[in-house]
Amino acid sequence: MNEHSAHQKVALITGANKGIGRAAADQLAALGMTVLIGARDPQRGEEAAEAVRAAGGDAHALTLDVTDQATIERAASWIEERFGHLDVLINNAAITGSGQVSPQDAVDQIPSTVDVDMVRAVFETNVFGVIALTNAVLPLLRRSPAPRIVNVSSGGGSLAICADPDSPLTDLPASAAYSPSKTALNALTVQYANELRKDGILVNAAAPGYVATDINNHSGFLTPAQGATVLVHLATLDANGPTAGFFSAEGPVPW
Repeated sequence: MNEHSAHQKVALITGANKGIGRAAADQLAALGMTVLIGARDPQRGEEAAEAVRAAGGDAHALTLDVTDQATIERAASWIEERFGHLDVLINNAAITGSGQVSPQDAVDQIPSTVDVDMVRAVFETNVFGVIALTNAVLPLLRRSPAPRIVNVSSGGGSLAICADPDSPLTDLPASAAYSPSKTALNALTVQYANELRKDGILVNAAAPGYVATDINNHSGFLTPAQGATVLVHLATLDANGPTAGFFSAEGPVPW
C-alpha cells in the first residue's frame, strides 16, 4: 500500500469466531473495516471469516492462541506483511475456568476451595495473554492515525459492584478466578492507557453485559450483537474520546 492510497482500517479481534467477538467483527466489517478473526481453531476462524465476507465484509482468519507466543508472533508478522499497520485491537478472548456453565453453577471458583492451577490458567488467558498480544502488535498500532485498544472486561471485574451487598452479583458464588482476572484486566487497561496516552492510543475496558454465549450456556438476556455495541463504540472513538475508562453500553462502569 503506498502512502497516497486511502488508509484501510484494520481491526484484530481475539476469540472472534463466535459470541461477542464474532458480533463485533460483523459490526466493524459493516463500518468498512478489514476484520481479522483471531481464533484458536483455524477451521472455525475461517468459517467465521467466510460468513463475514458473505455478508459483504472484508475478513481474514488468523490462527491465534493468546497463551501461545508462537501463534502471537506469527499473527503479528502476517499483519505486518499484509497490511503494515493495525488500527484496532479488541482483546476479547477469555475463559471462565469453569467451562461452559451458568454463573450460578460456578462453585469451583469459590475462593476457599478453588484449585490454584485453575486460577493460573484463567489469568494466563485473560491477563497475561492480553499483555503478550498487545505488546506484539503495538508497533503496528503506532502506525495507525487513530489507534484504539479495547479490553473486554465484565461487570464481575468491578470491585464496586461486587462489594455492594445489594448487587445482583452477590447472589452468585464468589469467584477467585474469573472475576479477579477481569479486575486485573481493568487495572492493566489503566496502566496501558497511562503509558500510551501521549501517543494518541486510546485504551479502554468494556463491560458487554450479560450476553447469551457459549460461556454461560446461552443463559444471558442480551444478544451478542447487543453486547458488541460497546466494543464497537470504543473501537471507533474519535481523537478526543476517553482513555483509561471502563464502559458499558449505558455509560461509565464503576471500578
